[in-house]
Amino acid sequence: MTDRDDMKEQGIAMAGVELRLGTHDFRFDCALPQGRIIAVAGPSGAGKSTFLNLLAGFEQPDRGRVLLAGQDVTGLHPAERPVSLVFQDNNLFAHLDLFTNIGLGISPSLKLSAQDRQRVSEALARVGLPGFEKRKPGTLSGGERQRAAFARALVRDKPILLLDEPFAALDPGLRSGMVELLKTLHRETGNTVLIVSHDPAEVRRLADHAVFIDGGTIRLAAPVETFLKTDGIPALTTFLQH
Repeated sequence: MTDRDDMKEQGIAMAGVELRLGTHDFRFDCALPQGRIIAVAGPSGAGKSTFLNLLAGFEQPDRGRVLLAGQDVTGLHPAERPVSLVFQDNNLFAHLDLFTNIGLGISPSLKLSAQDRQRVSEALARVGLPGFEKRKPGTLSGGERQRAAFARALVRDKPILLLDEPFAALDPGLRSGMVELLKTLHRETGNTVLIVSHDPAEVRRLADHAVFIDGGTIRLAAPVETFLKTDGIPALTTFLQH
């Protein structure tokens, strides 16, 4: 098997990716395992969001290739990529009920079959919100809104789930519950999950694999056991002691 073939076997890969944004340069190379929960950590401004945006397609590299689930997606629009996204702010439309918000994950035109409608209700039930179809986001707690965002990701049924600090705005009790929900959903789906996190306790509790970004590049990508024991990267040591 060639290096290229080996890379395409990975869940998430970047090959010689380079990007300049203003005065900041970013260079990413990685081959991350399929079917694992992967945490992405690093100091503020290190490049975590840029890394995620390159995977999602919100940024296009100046050079290099982005591969997701064995597919070269470098030139693809975000909607064409094999990913679902969950953001810190949930990205729910306040004027639409949960059924419609989640149904948009299946069809932007909301042309839903009876089977699709059943999928929406089943997804709500799986995240602990049975019967919430007609509720508006404004009537929900922060944890319930985040659960609804997970339900929308579930109905999209993509092999890769990208999460940008999805629990940062939640209090510790809710955050703990959402971590357990994510682990449960991951066991059910077997998809590849990549989560940007600023919380070392969350990395320890959730991740199988971890990536540390500093100064616009990946300083370490390793199984979480190795990640937590690595010395010699001052910014990583500072993060783990936070």
